[in-house]
Amino acid sequence: MNKDNTGVRAEVKEAVRKDPYEKKPGLFTWLVRLAVLGVAVTVCAAAGLLLYLQWLGAANGGGAVSLNTAERIYLQSYLAARASDLEKPAGRGVQPLPFNIQSGQSANEIAAALVDAGLLQDRELFINYVRFHGLDSELEAGTYLVDPRSTVPELAQTLTEAFAQEVEVRLLEGWRAEEMAQTVASLSGVQISAVEFMQIVNREQPFDLSAYSFASEIPDGASLEGYLFPDTYRVPLDADAPYLLNLMLANFDRRVTSAMREAFAANGLTLHEAVTLASIVERETPLPEERPMVAAVFYNRLAQDMPLQADPTVQYAVGRDLNSSSWWKSPLTRADLQLDSPYNTYLYPGLPPGPIANPGLATLEAVAHPTPSNNLYFVADCNAATAGAHLFSETYEQHLFKVEQCR
Repeated sequence: MNKDNTGVRAEVKEAVRKDPYEKKPGLFTWLVRLAVLGVAVTVCAAAGLLLYLQWLGAANGGGAVSLNTAERIYLQSYLAARASDLEKPAGRGVQPLPFNIQSGQSANEIAAALVDAGLLQDRELFINYVRFHGLDSELEAGTYLVDPRSTVPELAQTLTEAFAQEVEVRLLEGWRAEEMAQTVASLSGVQISAVEFMQIVNREQPFDLSAYSFASEIPDGASLEGYLFPDTYRVPLDADAPYLLNLMLANFDRRVTSAMREAFAANGLTLHEAVTLASIVERETPLPEERPMVAAVFYNRLAQDMPLQADPTVQYAVGRDLNSSSWWKSPLTRADLQLDSPYNTYLYPGLPPGPIANPGLATLEAVAHPTPSNNLYFVADCNAATAGAHLFSETYEQHLFKVEQCR
C-alpha cells in the first residue's frame, strides 16, 4: 500500500515537471514588466527630484516666478554647488569705489563693468544669481559707493537699492571747496549741509580716511582741498555730506592712478605737491592744450628758485570778493599782491602749503607729463582768437615785449 502510493506520487510529480502544455513568459510579458518597473522608477525619481528642488528652493529663496522649469532646475543646482562662493568677497581690495549704472544697461553689461572696476571677480556667478532671484531687471541706474568686500548677494542688493529720488550734481574743475559746498546745498530738496561739508573738508569734524590710499600723503591738519574730484555725481535726496565726500574722495583715489603718481615722483613732487601744482595750473588756463605748457613754466621756475607769481594763489588767499560775490577776485589790486599769506606766491617762493582748488584729471595728467620747454613766463594773449590763450617766453625781455603788445 505504501509502496503503491509512493509510486503514484512520483509519477504525478514527473508529469507536472514535464507538462508539455506549460507556457513560458513571452516578449510582450517582459515588455509589460519592464514598463511597470520603469514607471515605478520614474515615480521614485520624480519624488526625489521634487524633494531636491524643494530643498534647493529653500536654500536659494525659491527663485523668480518668471523662470521656466529648465532654468529653475539649472540655476538652483548651479547656485547650490557655488554656495560657498556666494559667501566670499565679490571683488578685489578693501577700498569702496563709486560705481555708475547707466540707464538701459543690461545685467551682462553691468557685470562686465563691475569686473573692469575690480568690484567683481566672478561674472557668471553674479549673472546667475541675479537671474535666479529676478534681480536682473531691478538693477537701478545711479551712482553707488560699492565695497569690493561685499558678497555677490550683498552686491546685487546694493545695486537694486537706488533711492526713489536722486539729483545730479556737476562739480566743476577748478572750483574751491566752498564753491562745491554752496552748489550742492543750493540744489532743491537735498539734505547736504554746506556747513558740515566744509567742516569735514577743513578737518574740523571727524571723518575716516583710512580707506583711501592717499590719506597718508596729506599733511597733518591739512584740508581735503584738491582731493574733491570734480565730476558729475548722482546722489539721493536724503544723502548727507559724508556720503558725497566719500564718493568724491573714492573717485580721486581711483582716477589718479599709480602710473600718474609715479610720474609725479619722477618729476620730484609728492602727491600733495603735485595736486597743489595742478590746482594752480587749472586756475591759470581754461585751455586743455596749454596746461602741459603752463605746468612746464612752473616746473622751470621751481628748478631755478624763482617765485611762481601765480595770481590764482593770491585770489585764494584773498578769499571771497564781497563786491562781486566771487571766490576769485579779478582784477587783483597792488594791495592784494602784497597780502601776507603763505599762499601768496609773489611773496613766498616755492609751492603754497596746499591746493587752492580741485583740479580735474586732464590737469593732473598735465602735471604728470609737462611739455618739455625752457619757458619761464606766460601772459594772456589779447589778440588770440581763442579766449584764455597765452603767449609763452623763455626770457624776461621776450616776456615784456609780449606784455607791451596787449597795452
